[in-house]
Amino acid sequence: MKKILTFLLVFSVFLPGCSQISAENPTRKVGLEEKQNPPSDFIPKKLTVVSVGDSLTQGVGDSTDSGGYIPYLKKGLESEKSIDEVTFYNFGVRGNRTDQLLSRLKTEKVQSKIKQADIVMITIGGNDIMKVFRDNFSNLKLQEFENARIGYQKRLKDILLMIREENPHAGIVLVGLYNPFIKWFSDVKELQQIVYNWNNASLDIIGEFDQTKFVPISDIFENKEEELLYKDYFHPNDKGYKLIADRIFEELKGDKINGLLESNLVVKED
Repeated sequence: MKKILTFLLVFSVFLPGCSQISAENPTRKVGLEEKQNPPSDFIPKKLTVVSVGDSLTQGVGDSTDSGGYIPYLKKGLESEKSIDEVTFYNFGVRGNRTDQLLSRLKTEKVQSKIKQADIVMITIGGNDIMKVFRDNFSNLKLQEFENARIGYQKRLKDILLMIREENPHAGIVLVGLYNPFIKWFSDVKELQQIVYNWNNASLDIIGEFDQTKFVPISDIFENKEEELLYKDYFHPNDKGYKLIADRIFEELKGDKINGLLESNLVVKED
């Protein structure tokens, strides 16, 4: 009985104390405030890059046969604090035009990698221009290139739509065209005008899509003081590819890459 009375006494003292604590410190509803976004290099990312297109992606003219601009760009990207590792998948094929790239984008092998890509890089269009040269060599007119440019724009748009269908979130980088004949035909202004018009056409199409970037490279090969072409005087040599990679990296380094990568956007807490 004595133990019971002791228990009741202690309980009677403790209970008001609990009530007082509850009254003075009611349970507060915890609301998570919006937090400041962490820096982009807070958690370094692993990137998957799929490269598609023509001989510039394949790396024709690269003495090491390791993919032209790709190894240089990989090294540059992996030097960024925000990037841990970059894996490239190279689907470049020498001689490919926009119509041929469209066909290859329908293959399961290419589609499966595009689905996994953080970035899709494209080099295309040079062989479309060369086809006009070959088909009209005996009677070459500027209007022939203008007519072909319209079809090129349509196919380029189809290429971008196909990539977006496979992967709505990947960033897309389109590398511009350059004039490979500038060393020998620098006085033929029409050639420069053709490349200029086709690059503007590419820029117009790429501008219709989000998370895209156009990288111009034509000015790189206007430098007459450096030898930037392979022995075929058409494709870049090692130094030419290095400069292409440097230009692409310049357009992607730092926070610039965040505009391409939707996955980098910080999800706010509720």
